[in-house]
Amino acid sequence: MYKIIRKEILSDTIKLMVVEAPHVVRKAEPGQFVIVRINETGERIPLTIADYDREQGTITIVFQEVGKSTKHLGTLQPGDEISTVAGPLGHPTEIQKYGTIICAAGGVGIAPMYPIARALKNAGNTVISIIGVRSRDFLFWEDKMRYVSDELVVCTDDGSYGRKGVVTEPLKELLASRRIARVWAIGPGVMMKFVSLSTRDFNVPTMVSLNTIMVDGTGMCGGCRVLLNDGAKFVCTDGPEFDAHKVDWDNLLSRYQIYKKEEILSFETWKHKCSSDTDCHCEGKR
Repeated sequence: MYKIIRKEILSDTIKLMVVEAPHVVRKAEPGQFVIVRINETGERIPLTIADYDREQGTITIVFQEVGKSTKHLGTLQPGDEISTVAGPLGHPTEIQKYGTIICAAGGVGIAPMYPIARALKNAGNTVISIIGVRSRDFLFWEDKMRYVSDELVVCTDDGSYGRKGVVTEPLKELLASRRIARVWAIGPGVMMKFVSLSTRDFNVPTMVSLNTIMVDGTGMCGGCRVLLNDGAKFVCTDGPEFDAHKVDWDNLLSRYQIYKKEEILSFETWKHKCSSDTDCHCEGKR
């Protein structure tokens, strides 16, 4: 069992948890992920490691409540225990001194981008970070990203904070005016697709961290399959980072919708069960 040490509410739907996971911390590196299972019958949830503390033996996970399992996870409190935290999984980010690089993150993707930007900064790169959210209410870790960046651009879709617009707008301006060696992008699939299209025009190598449907995390189930222009790969064992210019984005985005109906049904069933259980005090109750 893995104890939750600290919990922080970053927005209405985004939660942070610091979890004891000493075996994960020993080998965790930026870009890797864990698979979390709330209880023995729970769904396996892949979550990128947002931070880690080797001395304390803890990892930080940041997740958005979008379905039954993540909403259930969000009801847990410090002192509660998670049944399974498997990892670290996937290949770490390839950290080198590239020159001037851009880290573009959208929404909850800000969290997994933080350790990558930090490692790239420590490797001697000039780090320009662009973070984008729907509105100021969804913005988090601005100070942390600013600390590991030489420059930081904050965008909000509605203009409630920072620059109004999406991350691709300042990205294109920087690509046109600066010599950019490499770009990393983490966020919603459609955001990463348009970052890829933008950087392709400038022939700038771009890496994306993909978050696909995943079951076992060892390459056995095939659920996380992604099509590249040189063949199919598995996000769990070949990724999670891939060359953005090789990804079949239309195929990837369509695969996100495969279990949409089942996900809605699962959440509604869980919420109904919670509301009828007099011993349940989780958020499904409300």
